[in-house]
Amino acid sequence: MKHTWIITCFLLVLFFAAQIIGLAITQSYVDVDKSIEAGEVVWKDLSFIERPDVEPQFSIWYIIGAVILGTVLILLIIKFKTVLLWKLWFYFAVVLCLQVAVASFIPAIYAAILALILGFFKVFKPNVFIHNLTELFVYGGLAAIFVPILNVLYAFILLLALSLYDMYAVWKSKHMVKMAKFQTKSGIFAGLLLPYVAPSFRKGAKMKVRTAVLGGGDIGFPLIFAGTVLISYNFLSALVVSACATLALLVLLLLSQKDRFYPAMPFLTAGCAVGYLIVYFL
Repeated sequence: MKHTWIITCFLLVLFFAAQIIGLAITQSYVDVDKSIEAGEVVWKDLSFIERPDVEPQFSIWYIIGAVILGTVLILLIIKFKTVLLWKLWFYFAVVLCLQVAVASFIPAIYAAILALILGFFKVFKPNVFIHNLTELFVYGGLAAIFVPILNVLYAFILLLALSLYDMYAVWKSKHMVKMAKFQTKSGIFAGLLLPYVAPSFRKGAKMKVRTAVLGGGDIGFPLIFAGTVLISYNFLSALVVSACATLALLVLLLLSQKDRFYPAMPFLTAGCAVGYLIVYFL
């Protein structure tokens, strides 16, 4: 077992909470009145950005391309040790997704102000509470951007492609491990991060603390798939998918060993597939 039961339970609860919040945010961007009139799903516009104007069959290439480009940029940042650039890039991404997420339930301008403030504390004055709190909402913003340009089929194809990439990046090239270690060391990690002990606030106190992490992609992409199920079926069906993904994450954490890295996407993809089959046949 990779982590203690307490840490494992915290990871599972936070993962599932991020799924539920993300689905609620995604659903809030459906324009119900216009959807009824049109006889199909009509999405509300985003406040300050526009969604990519691509069809589902092309959107997976758009997203995969973005993943590859982001990976290359992070590896270059690691190579040249430009941590400040990483922080600025991460701040921009966090503020963007947080604004989209929070704007689902408060006016856009207030959402932007709140996102700027929370993003600042998350990136430049980090603490465990703010970090994980914002993580619960960030992926909902991401889903609100990308779910409308996908459907169940292409979202699942995307999961399969990312699972293969994850296995290669963790087991073969190991650059995913390199990126995870860099992010953890820099204090700016894209994903859930739970220390085994509370950090010391004594001035000058330094102590190496073991942490449990779950990458942002491992949260965001299953949520995007569940979001397409939400639109094709209903909220309860999407929750079934998210619950099965959470159980798959539990299996991974139970089978994995301490201080070793594992690709989570294959397990999460399998969980999403099982969840969808339950929804489809029942």
